[in-house]
Amino acid sequence: MDLFNRELSWLSFNERVLQEALDLNTPLIERIRFLGIYSNNLDEFFRVRVATVRRLAVLNVKKLEGFPGTAEALLIEVKKEVLKQQQLFELAYENILTTLKKNGIVQCNEINLRPSEQEYVREYFQDVIRARIAPIILSDKMPFPHLNDDAIYLAVKMVEYEKKKVRYAIIEIPKSLNRFVVLPFEKGEIRKVMLIDDIIRFGLKDVFSIFNFDKIDAYTFKITRDAELDIEDDILQSFLEKMKKSVALRKEGDPVRMVYDASIPIDLLHYLINELDLLVGENIIPGGKYHNFKDFMGFPDFGMKELVFPKLKPLEHPVFKNSNKSILKTILNQDVLLTYPFQKFQYLVDLLQEAAIDPKVQSIKVNLYRVAKDSQIINSLICATRNGKKVTVVIELLARFDEENNMKWAKYLENNDVQVIFGVPGLKVHSKLILIKRKTGNKVQSIAHVGTGNFHEKTAEIYTDYGLLTANSRITKEVDKVFKIFKSNIDRSLFRELIVSPFSSRRKFNALIEQEIKMAKNGEEAYIELKLNNLVDSKLIKKLYEASNAGVQIKCIVRGICAVKPGVKGLSENIEVRSVVGRFLEHTRLFIFSGGGSPKYFISSADWMERNIDKRIEVTCPILDKGIQKDLKEMFDTYWADNVKSRIIDVNQKNKYYSNDNPKKINAQMEVYQNFKKKLKG
Repeated sequence: MDLFNRELSWLSFNERVLQEALDLNTPLIERIRFLGIYSNNLDEFFRVRVATVRRLAVLNVKKLEGFPGTAEALLIEVKKEVLKQQQLFELAYENILTTLKKNGIVQCNEINLRPSEQEYVREYFQDVIRARIAPIILSDKMPFPHLNDDAIYLAVKMVEYEKKKVRYAIIEIPKSLNRFVVLPFEKGEIRKVMLIDDIIRFGLKDVFSIFNFDKIDAYTFKITRDAELDIEDDILQSFLEKMKKSVALRKEGDPVRMVYDASIPIDLLHYLINELDLLVGENIIPGGKYHNFKDFMGFPDFGMKELVFPKLKPLEHPVFKNSNKSILKTILNQDVLLTYPFQKFQYLVDLLQEAAIDPKVQSIKVNLYRVAKDSQIINSLICATRNGKKVTVVIELLARFDEENNMKWAKYLENNDVQVIFGVPGLKVHSKLILIKRKTGNKVQSIAHVGTGNFHEKTAEIYTDYGLLTANSRITKEVDKVFKIFKSNIDRSLFRELIVSPFSSRRKFNALIEQEIKMAKNGEEAYIELKLNNLVDSKLIKKLYEASNAGVQIKCIVRGICAVKPGVKGLSENIEVRSVVGRFLEHTRLFIFSGGGSPKYFISSADWMERNIDKRIEVTCPILDKGIQKDLKEMFDTYWADNVKSRIIDVNQKNKYYSNDNPKKINAQMEVYQNFKKKLKG
């Protein structure tokens, strides 16, 4: 087959995340946090992708893109790969614990506590935990309790030998508490940390003291539920009402996975499987003693700076360096590209705050996909309405797992006199746009933002993204047209500069690739350089194969899913694909085409997936400023030269680290940061 299957390719990506937990170049505490990231990713994969494949299996779908078998066969293949990675995960965890011990940090449990530590743990259990747990005795006379998929549980088994009596119980580990408790230690002593799972195990005898038992043990398990939203087609309900109901029903979704402590007694395991109505062999996955490793993203660092990434303070942008000048006026004079997290996201907040109080600003339009729970962006928009500006916010309610947060913000904005629009029916709004209109005399000035990432202060600290700020009318006029689409769904404007999904992306990307093909056939230099999160769209991939066969040199940096099979003779021998997984989550989308000696540069909110090309509002923006083009090319080349965190994506999907003859070790993310730092000094 000419394509990789997207589910198996995604698992290959998550294995690259797991490699970071095994990489000795990664600081020790960060390695255990990468286990948390891996676990969190896998949870979402089962909630969404595996749930979808299960639905296809129920429908008896026989043909899947990039996979030779049925949907049912793909589920078996997925489970096989997950089990293989689970072994690697456990190995990484054990290696990290061993190395932590060498560094004076021990993760202890309920068994290996000293008497003084036992006293502290007993008090902590009684004072902090006991009132927050609600043990449930399991019985055939009572319905089995509903289990949440974002929780972990202890399955408790109590045995009374003389009467041959067995009782089962379930305890949900409270989410309101930090999962890790640091035990008291003196200077120079070994630092000990304990999971509240084990503190609850320590207190089990007190919890169940009313029962006579000779033995009591508890085993961790968790379930993952189908998280796809089924939105009712009820014309009498508003979309907001439908969303509220659908998000509530998500909590009732069918279980798609159960992960459990492999040491659990077989009778207790079978009891749980039967009560949860799971099929033996269907994504029932044995693991270690602890689950919900996403909590390990919060593993304590004990103030040991050498065990974590060094802090990288976001840099000033050279244009704004030591400047008290108006941000709006600066952008009116020149285009500015902000690159997160290397440069300050605060500039975007400052821009909106300035617009909120500038007497000449008449209106602000923003489209929001994900925002922080305590959003300065939202506060700036509210400030603008209170200063008499007309503020319009297009908010996407279908931002997966952020639906409740977005519904909350929508209501808050409406209550503060902001005009709220819920996107375009049938199309998810994924673009990253701002438009500010300012009137000076009889002249209206427009300032636009077009970006690759969300207006989210927290993710801007850990995701790499671009944000173009421009007053170039070739761009701002077309950003205005996009906002008109949000307001009037029948408006389908012509775009000459912006590439807008679902109206023109497929056609224009095809045309750009076709131009490179023609140049290659004419013996001219022809190349395509792509940096994206996911490269899956089969039609665009086939066009890239055509370009490769014509002699176009194609370089792809793909963080996540990649359905391309690179380097195959007669198919893709001129295509190279690499993936960079490091300290920051690579989220920038950059497209460079040789353009016959006049290279064309674009940044985009869109990956090359069918949904982004045909089923969403996405905006790809040309970069017209030559200086910014130079900076983007420099960044792409730096990532391509990475010989520390770059992996080769090939037909075997082995995730081999890329190496070259360069004696200098190039970690692209750190190199880009240092390059920005040098330019700031220069």
